[in-house]
Amino acid sequence: MYLASWYKKNKDKWWALPLVLPGILLPIAMWCNAQTVMDGGRVFLVYMPLGLMTAFLLVFGWSALFGITLALLIYFFPLRGDFAPLMAIIHFLVPITISWGGYRVFVPRRSSIMFGAITLTAQRMIWLVLINSLIFLAIYQLGIFFGWYIDAGSSTIENVLHARTLINFQAVLIGCLTGMPFFYTVIRMCRNPRFAISFVSRMKAQMQSGVTKTEMVLWAALVVLLISLLLVPNNGVTTIFTTDYTLTLILPLMLWGAMRFGFLFITTSWTVILIILCSGFHNYLPPYMGFQLHLAIASSCYAVFSLTIYLMAVVTTRQRFLHRKAHRVAFIDPIVQMANLRALNRDLFRNPWSALAFLRIPELELLGRNYGVQLRIQYKQQLNDYLQPILNDNEDVYHLSGHELAVRLNYDSYHERIESLDQHVKQFRFMWDGMALQPQVGISYCHIRQPVTHIYYLLGELSTMADLSLSTSKPESLQQQGSNHVQNAVRNKVAMMNRLQVAIDSGNFVLMVQRIEGIRGDTYHEILLRMKGDNEGDNLFMPDAFLPVAHEFGLSSKIDKWVLEATLKFMDTHREQLPGSRFSINLTPASVGRLQFAGEVKRLLKGYNIEPWQLIFEITESNALTNIEQVNATLTALQNMGCRVAIDDFGTGYASYARLKDISADILKIDGSFIRNILTSSLDFQIVDSICQLARIKKMQLVAEYVESEQVKAAVQSLGIDYFQGYLIGRPRLLETLLEQEDEAVIAQTP
Repeated sequence: MYLASWYKKNKDKWWALPLVLPGILLPIAMWCNAQTVMDGGRVFLVYMPLGLMTAFLLVFGWSALFGITLALLIYFFPLRGDFAPLMAIIHFLVPITISWGGYRVFVPRRSSIMFGAITLTAQRMIWLVLINSLIFLAIYQLGIFFGWYIDAGSSTIENVLHARTLINFQAVLIGCLTGMPFFYTVIRMCRNPRFAISFVSRMKAQMQSGVTKTEMVLWAALVVLLISLLLVPNNGVTTIFTTDYTLTLILPLMLWGAMRFGFLFITTSWTVILIILCSGFHNYLPPYMGFQLHLAIASSCYAVFSLTIYLMAVVTTRQRFLHRKAHRVAFIDPIVQMANLRALNRDLFRNPWSALAFLRIPELELLGRNYGVQLRIQYKQQLNDYLQPILNDNEDVYHLSGHELAVRLNYDSYHERIESLDQHVKQFRFMWDGMALQPQVGISYCHIRQPVTHIYYLLGELSTMADLSLSTSKPESLQQQGSNHVQNAVRNKVAMMNRLQVAIDSGNFVLMVQRIEGIRGDTYHEILLRMKGDNEGDNLFMPDAFLPVAHEFGLSSKIDKWVLEATLKFMDTHREQLPGSRFSINLTPASVGRLQFAGEVKRLLKGYNIEPWQLIFEITESNALTNIEQVNATLTALQNMGCRVAIDDFGTGYASYARLKDISADILKIDGSFIRNILTSSLDFQIVDSICQLARIKKMQLVAEYVESEQVKAAVQSLGIDYFQGYLIGRPRLLETLLEQEDEAVIAQTP
């Protein structure tokens, strides 16, 4: 154990593997070379040692220089004496040092990653292959000129376009291009044997989907056939397929492999094939007249084939990777990192029968507003991880928008699975900043038979059933409850939303008023809103029918703005007939919770030249007023402007008395449910009396609703209530009738 730990810690230091491995692998690289004699001089068809040395720098960096120097000394000293090792060291170290240094300047980060990355291909081609080979060949030419290489067969610098010079340059180029990634893999495996497993795994991952063993066997058989034809000894009974003609048939075969099998597989295979072909070149290159030309053409083929195969493999592998990534991203939500609705649709299509569970967590919206969207993301991720152990291999949890999730289960025994899922979810505790939270989860479910053509409608129905589950605390089945009423509810809600949007755009509303009379003789009117029907003559829609839908779909603030502007326009148009008129306008929580609302009111008042004291804004005291600070800021701004604020339906709202301490208002409207029975219920009388006492302490005026008889009016008047509203005072009527009433009053006063 100690030895393994010591080896792992020190293996990359210059005196460890970087010092030992070059001496072991250099003879192997030399053995892979293929050379011959042409015009009395030595030429190489492939030269691997330079690619090996560059691969050492890729793996170990500058630490490999000591090992490379030692390996060159050991290899060349017994062969050629004292001077040869020194020349070999200069010949190898100068090009690899310059090329590696330039490469590191342009690629400072991730310079040593595995071959096949398209972002590094250009830099590696230029610095580690082209410039490396050019410097190596230039030094070789200088060595020939000065006589350092006696066995080279020449004492002058040859023309760079000479066949022997071109062949040698192509040999070094091929050795760097193919030998560098090949020996890089070998060195990585020697450095860490487990890299072989990773290499095979990456090789499989790079293959085109749909590649079969039959295809690979066929490809390998064709490669073996062509190599065998090329390596048949030249016995005078040759055919065109035993000449270098067959060499050209190798390229389309390798391109097939590059496009289908990936970069790692094809480059490794091509390196081995290339070494074999170069070693047996004398079997398929004719020894008779024209041998030099055939040798140059074959060398060019090796270089062009290597470059083409390398680039084709890089490009196709990269394209395949991007396609797979795009395909994966299409089915994974980029923020939550969970399977999305598209993945759910795909999996439902793949399985003839499925059970679909719908999880609704409405409290996530409140928690998200207070703690940020990250809470919602982490909740879904943690719940997903928590549910995975009880799911089968082909089942999954799917992210839906907002605070909802879906779970696809196999059809077999899905009733028991749903019950198990429900119990498991109820035991889940979400940890956030050390706090254990347990938002309530509503679960609905149904069984599905593919094809599913209306997944969005189905999810809408399941969402409605999940709302029912929140109140029953048990999973609700869409099939058992029946989907007709759910479909009708969803359809009616969507129809009402569309009707509302049309009404907002076209002003398809009707304003009505109800008189509110004060004990001191002053009066004002409450604006009541109605919506027209779809056709002429249809009954008007009451607020209870459309305001909940407006609130759910975020249209309530638009309706408030329409009512306010329509009221101000009426007051401006008829200011001579109705001088000093006052109107009370109801506001929804969405409006008073907006930062810009007070500013919008101020601009409208100025635009229509209406005094602020002519408006009273009524807000319903309810649990929808969540952001009390913002509500108070809006109400205070309206009061400072000169408008008055009234709390509507006081006594039946959410924590009425406690909330009254926090809300700034001028008027308190007592809910009519207490006023209606004030004469017959002592409890209602005491409640109204306590409200009156509270209002006096807060210096607020009081309005009694549902005053429908003189006896009720006298009773509430005895309690000190300031204003009365109800059928006794006046029934709701169209806003325009105020003009008729004023005209009648004027006529009555005319002598």
